[in-house]
Amino acid sequence: MNLFSRWRQKASGNRKAKERSSSRARQLPTVIVFLLPGIFLFLVFNIYPLLKAFQISFYDWSIAPNKPSEFVGLANYAQALKDPIARLAFRNTVLYTIITVPGQIVLAMAAALLLNSITRGKVLLRTIYYLPVITSWVIVSLLFRYMFQSPNGFINYILVNVLHLAETPIGWLQSASTAMIPVWLLGIWKGIGWSMVIFLAALQTIPEEIYEAAAIDGAGSFHKLMQITLPLIRPTLVFVVVMLMIGGLNVFLPVALVTNGGPLQQTEVVLTYMYHQAFDFLDFGYGSALAFMMAVFIVSLSFIQIKFFRQPGDIY
Repeated sequence: MNLFSRWRQKASGNRKAKERSSSRARQLPTVIVFLLPGIFLFLVFNIYPLLKAFQISFYDWSIAPNKPSEFVGLANYAQALKDPIARLAFRNTVLYTIITVPGQIVLAMAAALLLNSITRGKVLLRTIYYLPVITSWVIVSLLFRYMFQSPNGFINYILVNVLHLAETPIGWLQSASTAMIPVWLLGIWKGIGWSMVIFLAALQTIPEEIYEAAAIDGAGSFHKLMQITLPLIRPTLVFVVVMLMIGGLNVFLPVALVTNGGPLQQTEVVLTYMYHQAFDFLDFGYGSALAFMMAVFIVSLSFIQIKFFRQPGDIY
């Protein structure tokens, strides 16, 4: 190629780049017009309440129209660190997460492996597994509360009258040692379907030839799982763990509807305790401080998880 041809190609490339840039510049006002409503709603209903709540956390906030709110600085945060019920609520929140997240992951992975291995009935089974995910939290929470009622709940009926594993009905919701069991079971049951769908999508990206080569080398099902499946879906697994951890630490509805923090506030979690402080006792400053302390903890934990599990080449 002679020098003239190279210059002509270069000029043509520059002209096309300028045309693309000019086209993007002409489209920019239209893009902004379509984005503005969403940005406005996001600022009004997300960012502004967030900033306002952060401001409230530094005040003894008054909702009375003619009573000024007193600035207390970090007093609400200091109170949260010394509050024994807040510490108990934090412990219950972490315990809920520790129990429900592994339970969801193990059962969801088992369901995904099962669905990935069968050829008939896959759509039906996937739908059945996913139904709890789209069912209202309010409905299933009230259902679990009814099932674990004492003495006439469904679970007590099965244990006492059908299986004869207990002589008298168990006071599931009346004892601090058993009141969280229905909440744990509900959290695991409700979340299996979502994790299963994510895992199933990841499993279907693994080439079948890898498993065939491993089978020729004599690898069994367990070795295929540990040496092929889990390493290849590790980014998906990390994503699911982080999302489930965030969801577990934000648990609210099942506790509020099944136990409401009882008995004697022994099953409080951070969000239910925050809700009671803000809307039952009208201590909005303390409630906001609890919320922001929990938010900082969740963000920090998620960042540490991603940093710990990240490997070279990962895109998350």
